[in-house]
Amino acid sequence: MLFKELGLSTELLRAVEKQGYTNATPIQAQAIPLVLAGRDLLAGAQTGTGKTAGFTLPVLQRLQRANADGQKRHPRALVLTPTRELAAQVHESVRDYGQYLPFRSAVIFGGVSINPQKQKLIRGVDIVVATPGRLLDHVQQRSIDLSKIEILVLDEADRMLDMGFIRDIRRIMDVIPSRRQTLLFSATFSKEIRALTAEFLHEPAQVQVTPENTAVDLVSQVVYPVDKHRKRELLSHKIGGEGWQQVLVFTRTKHGANKLAEQLGKDGITAAAIHGNKSQGARTKALADFKAGAVRVLVATDIAARGIDIDKLPHVVNFELPNVPEDYVHRIGRTARAGQAGHAVSLVCVDELKLLRDIEKLLGNPIEKVNLPGYDVDPTIKAEPILNGRGGGRGRNAPGNSGNRGGARNGGNLSRRKGNSSGVGNARPGNAGNRSGHGRAHSGGGNRRAG
Repeated sequence: MLFKELGLSTELLRAVEKQGYTNATPIQAQAIPLVLAGRDLLAGAQTGTGKTAGFTLPVLQRLQRANADGQKRHPRALVLTPTRELAAQVHESVRDYGQYLPFRSAVIFGGVSINPQKQKLIRGVDIVVATPGRLLDHVQQRSIDLSKIEILVLDEADRMLDMGFIRDIRRIMDVIPSRRQTLLFSATFSKEIRALTAEFLHEPAQVQVTPENTAVDLVSQVVYPVDKHRKRELLSHKIGGEGWQQVLVFTRTKHGANKLAEQLGKDGITAAAIHGNKSQGARTKALADFKAGAVRVLVATDIAARGIDIDKLPHVVNFELPNVPEDYVHRIGRTARAGQAGHAVSLVCVDELKLLRDIEKLLGNPIEKVNLPGYDVDPTIKAEPILNGRGGGRGRNAPGNSGNRGGARNGGNLSRRKGNSSGVGNARPGNAGNRSGHGRAHSGGGNRRAG
């Protein structure tokens, strides 16, 4: 379906055209009319489906229809995201698509000074994109007034629940109007998501553009059995021997990410690590260098990679399989964006065979196994237990948990950590208004997808 058939305003269509898009993706074609009609929405969509534009465009139009000219600016639309990277990406989408509209927007997350943002919020904004913890810091310090919120978006709600944000979400719900439009986007429709929907949404419409927990059809998947101590050697062999130029590699732990990036560098392969212990500036630089081609390999933990959108990313490698099968789907969904083919490689040692079986059970199909000459598995090596937690990063230092709230809640206690937020700007194209504003990727060729 063409964007011009969705009932969007002239200003929004002009912005969409400037971004190079003509055809709407399935989630956009289904969600936009429902949001424009004022319906609450439960939407099942994985990353790479164009979901960001699927809510950004109609939210901007609904604010445009009820533009409060001449009044003091209060936030009227609020988007909650689980991570800093995703918040920056969504904020850039707001700026790009709202560039011909008179709205001002702010993005709020941890990692930078709070004072500049407080000043900008006090001057007034229309749209706020935030991670939950930092937003609550502003509420407590009375630098933001959420009493005029008309539209609430919960983006990647499943991941927010995984990261322990349910208490923060409920606290935010207590200070925004009960009469509002609520949009919930999630990669999966778990029992927890259904419960959240029943609690916060009113008679929502429901759309789901991809079968729950299934991998993107365009991703070719392969498993290379290999002994654990030879994984790095095999990875370097594949990258160098086959000329891979842009590779996103997943590890379970932050320490593992650092170690692997260092080892690849010694092999002559430029690499950088990105995880929750890295400063926001270091993470932003690593991602920018990777997108620009200055860094060949980006080694990431699951949470750090959440919200990363990279145009035409050809290769995703599971250096270590995730402990939770759903995270495998999220990982390989980083490739095969916007109609492009992608390649997902998993290096699997004897310790991970059970994890592999769980992933295949979730997918409903076995993944092709290829035994590479020279990397035969030693049958005398016995499996050892994998002790690391889920995804190697959902503990106290998980990124994206803003303000003084550092990551998942353990035993109901909040672990305190210093952090803060970022920039505000008029709705116009450019960087995301802060040092962490990662450019939103576009796909080249064919019908390009917004999002």
